[in-house]
Amino acid sequence: MNETILHMLRDAPGGFVSGEAMCQACGVSRTSIWKHIKDMQDAGYNIEAVRNKGYRLVDAPDLVTAAEIREGLSTTLLGQSIVYRETIDSTNSLAQQLALGGAPEGTLVIADEQTSGRGRRGRQWFSPPHSGIWMSLILRPELPLAHAAQITLVAAVALNQALSRATGVQAGIKWPNDILFNGKKCCGILTEMHAEFDQIHHLVVGIGINVNVAQDEFPAELEGIATSLQAIRGERIPRAQVVRTVLEEFEPLYRQYVLNGGFGTLRDAWKANNITLGRHIVAHTARGDIEGLALDIDEFGVLLLEKADGEREKIYSADITVINQTIS
Repeated sequence: MNETILHMLRDAPGGFVSGEAMCQACGVSRTSIWKHIKDMQDAGYNIEAVRNKGYRLVDAPDLVTAAEIREGLSTTLLGQSIVYRETIDSTNSLAQQLALGGAPEGTLVIADEQTSGRGRRGRQWFSPPHSGIWMSLILRPELPLAHAAQITLVAAVALNQALSRATGVQAGIKWPNDILFNGKKCCGILTEMHAEFDQIHHLVVGIGINVNVAQDEFPAELEGIATSLQAIRGERIPRAQVVRTVLEEFEPLYRQYVLNGGFGTLRDAWKANNITLGRHIVAHTARGDIEGLALDIDEFGVLLLEKADGEREKIYSADITVINQTIS
């Protein structure tokens, strides 16, 4: 009901909506409407009530609730089902539970705060309250198991486009999936999978975006390597707006990924926005560090690296350190 009331208030910018109109739209009494308005005011919405005029939305808080995200959302799959928590240990963990319980494809799990947010290789993700986007998407692509890992690269293309739109500044993709502005990380992606034999049951794509984090609010160990949309744009950005932009950029790319049976058709889009290829790098892999020139990625998203002796290596998973920023 709060979503209906909020939609009506936003449809009358600067104007009033009568309590009677709300009653008719929601099929409840004026007392019930008043209670819902009070709940919304307690949540931070500045709603003015004037006798014989009704209610007017003066200002809204920066929330990532289902009501805020759905307002103006144009997708048909991603975000059509939204699970919001004010505080959670990990959105990926809850998304996994929901997926195993049969949650529909496209379900979005989002929280205002994560207490145990996870990054790649078991790292903890800095997830302060009310300042970032900590979300996970449940996907059920009908694809061979070998193509599952490529969804992370698809997500990287979508996020690069979305965050560039949100800031007005061109971002770049660091292989395989970090989104950077001016060499500093703004967004990370963690994909987890549940599969059996050669069948993907579901994928959970976890996304963490530093939105309204001031540069001096990052921990000392992150200050020199992390940034936020606010720091890049120079002003705060409504987080729900960023979520909508991400979903709207991701959905057509995801459909293309499924329709064409993998990442191959999106490879050029990834390459056009990358900041890794053509640079001298060190790939920190499970079997040790491998240094060389990042030449290309194949149709599966595997990184091709040429070592000093001319030998070429395929890098399937690694952390990347760029040694030479000059494109060769």
